[in-house]
Amino acid sequence: MTGEGKPRILVVDDDRFSQQLLQDMLVPLGYAVSIAGDGLAAIDLARRIRPHLILLDVVMPLMDGFAACERLKADAATAHIPVVLVTSLEGRESKIRGLAVGASDFLAKPVDEAELALRVKNLLRVVEFEAFLQQHNDQLDAQVRERTRQLEDALGALRRSREELKTSYLDTIFRLTTVAEYKDGFTSGHIKRVGHYCRHLARELGWGEEEQESIFYASPMHDIGKVVIPTEILQKRGPLTAEEFAIVKGHTTAGARILQGSTSAFLQLAEVIALTHHERFNGGGYPRGLRGADLPLAGMIMSIADQYEALRSERPYKPTLTHEHAVDIITRGDGRTEPSHFHPQVLSAFADTIGTFAEIFEQFALEQ
Repeated sequence: MTGEGKPRILVVDDDRFSQQLLQDMLVPLGYAVSIAGDGLAAIDLARRIRPHLILLDVVMPLMDGFAACERLKADAATAHIPVVLVTSLEGRESKIRGLAVGASDFLAKPVDEAELALRVKNLLRVVEFEAFLQQHNDQLDAQVRERTRQLEDALGALRRSREELKTSYLDTIFRLTTVAEYKDGFTSGHIKRVGHYCRHLARELGWGEEEQESIFYASPMHDIGKVVIPTEILQKRGPLTAEEFAIVKGHTTAGARILQGSTSAFLQLAEVIALTHHERFNGGGYPRGLRGADLPLAGMIMSIADQYEALRSERPYKPTLTHEHAVDIITRGDGRTEPSHFHPQVLSAFADTIGTFAEIFEQFALEQ
């Protein structure tokens, strides 16, 4: 948060002891703390001071934390502010409800000081990341306007400007994608493979050159929302609990929120892909359970590319699989993955050109 002074955190709790406790934990860490005693006051104060992060108690009079979070996320002035729900409520239902109203994370009462420090630090990194993205988009918009004025007289200069702009976008995409994939343990080879898989499938489906290029550069950003997921969950060895999986599923909506509102065609397509690449053709996916014709084809292309890449890649909870084994799982199913999960046309294009997938994987297998 350079140039803005101390990061400001809004603590919302009706209990004075809890207010003081959180303040005593946060101030020594270098944060500026503001206090609100209920949900209504929090909404008003958040609009006025625009905090970097809100710690919001769930059980409060006048308006509980769920309702306050929903109101904050519905307001364009405060929708971008991460909200951490602080609650003594336990169980899957309360976490699902919190995610549904837009909460970024959860803290259990009584609050552990070390856990609070780590979660606040991680979420403020996301805030800084989003500010960087917005600043960079603003800079790109300014560059486009300047280039347009300068290049009205020369077609050749216009072509050069478009190449410069594309290079700037591609550099941004690679850097932002690396943030999320590094946290999840992937390499630059993974980022490049995903783009090549998607461009190949788009070509097989008859997409034009510009559309192929767009999905090539947009698809690596599919998991950008994982920057808000705790690393200990992403890299957990062994199966996730229901609560952990519910949190992981939130990376789709988080990614879409990070990418939304851009004037870049690449980032607009990346937003669609981030939101829908875990949907399934049979309606059994997430976050919205879309099915059939309601699913964007770009998301369905990413779905099968992502599945192949996940099967071939070594992860903390699984070894790498051979090309043949991965293809067999996708085209025949293994109980967890079934052909009905994928768009029939995309699955057919995959099955008809499986050799290309093997070639792409091997070509970028050793890149770090």
